[in-house]
Amino acid sequence: MKYIINTILLGLVFLFISSSCGILPRRYNQTTQKTQEEQTINKTVSVSIKTGADNYIQYLPLIKDKSIGVITNQTGVVSSLKTDATSLPQNTTISTTNKSLVDFLLENNVNLKKIFAPEHGFRGTADAGEHLVDGKDTKTGLPIISLYGNNKKPKPEQLQGIDIMIFDLQDVGARFYTYISSLHYIMEACAENNIKLLVLDRPNPNGTIVDGPILEKEHSSFVGMHPIPLLHGMTIGEYAQMINGEKWLKNQVQCNLVVIPCVNYTREMPYSLPVKPSPNLPNDQSINLYASLCLFEGTNVSVGRGTEAQFQIYGSPFLPKSDFNFTPVPNFGAKEPVYKNQLCYGENLTSIPKVTKLELKWLIKAFNTTTDKTKFFNDFFTKLAGTKKLQQQIIDGVSEVEIRKSWEKGLQDFKEMRKKYLIYK
Repeated sequence: MKYIINTILLGLVFLFISSSCGILPRRYNQTTQKTQEEQTINKTVSVSIKTGADNYIQYLPLIKDKSIGVITNQTGVVSSLKTDATSLPQNTTISTTNKSLVDFLLENNVNLKKIFAPEHGFRGTADAGEHLVDGKDTKTGLPIISLYGNNKKPKPEQLQGIDIMIFDLQDVGARFYTYISSLHYIMEACAENNIKLLVLDRPNPNGTIVDGPILEKEHSSFVGMHPIPLLHGMTIGEYAQMINGEKWLKNQVQCNLVVIPCVNYTREMPYSLPVKPSPNLPNDQSINLYASLCLFEGTNVSVGRGTEAQFQIYGSPFLPKSDFNFTPVPNFGAKEPVYKNQLCYGENLTSIPKVTKLELKWLIKAFNTTTDKTKFFNDFFTKLAGTKKLQQQIIDGVSEVEIRKSWEKGLQDFKEMRKKYLIYK
């Protein structure tokens, strides 16, 4: 009996000591830690970004029983989401996997009449600048109208019978990326034909960067239509509001515009695109470097079209021989790449840190080291830059610091104007 009592007492003492030393609470702490981790994970999930297309609670009621046209491509996807089904119209099908906006609308019995396709086509498979023709989508049977080439702006007969147009394209924040030029013409056509336009907004992967020369009016083209810097730092929805607010459409008409915003998005958030926006922007690195390297498209230097590192490398046969070289060959998105089957020397930028401004150093370095300065620039460079000054500054040997100073006033004025149209912090 005494032995049993002693055993019990020793057990109680052990429990007291264990509690004091943290042995038992350790097990409890593990549970608590797991709970905290789960809460963190749940919190992350709850604040994940919803694009405008994912924010269908806002736009499905607006298009119910309406005849709809849509301008979109492979970037127009609706993500897997959970939402309050009671907030949706009756018989709404909630997406369970990433799917095309067109498929999502048809599943929800939206009266979709036509698809309008930008540069690179509805499926995003055409080369940059490739001529596209109208046709029919093999999956849905819907007619496709190409808005590239000679038909950049929908004609009244192409819009006949449409009550609302939906615009859903993924922009990358650069003035010469032509999806925002297509936006201009869609807005103009909608304004002239009394059609409401819904812009389904998407994050700008370069949304923190406002930089570069302001486009001069005399150098307007399809790769630069309005007086904005080369990197504008806005979402496509914010830019649509600027076009409307500044009355940049023909004859200063204004569009009946509704922007369906992203949810849980701020400009500082990193955003990795779920689908590549065009054939030669295959990953986050290329999208980040696009604006800086695309200026090479106005020179005799290749930006890696015809390789697997498009807009992450640059080079030409006229640059100094180095350890890094590449040979462009025809591939998806580049049937006839610059310097096809020719050895090019240059620089590999695939692993450099993310850039936070418009970088000129590679352009200046290439000009200073090329063996063919007389043919370095071509006429396209001024259209891309939006000004003749940049080319002349580089030719004259003006330093990058001084070049950047020449942009300051224009950028300051633009940022002030831009404030009126921002949706996100």
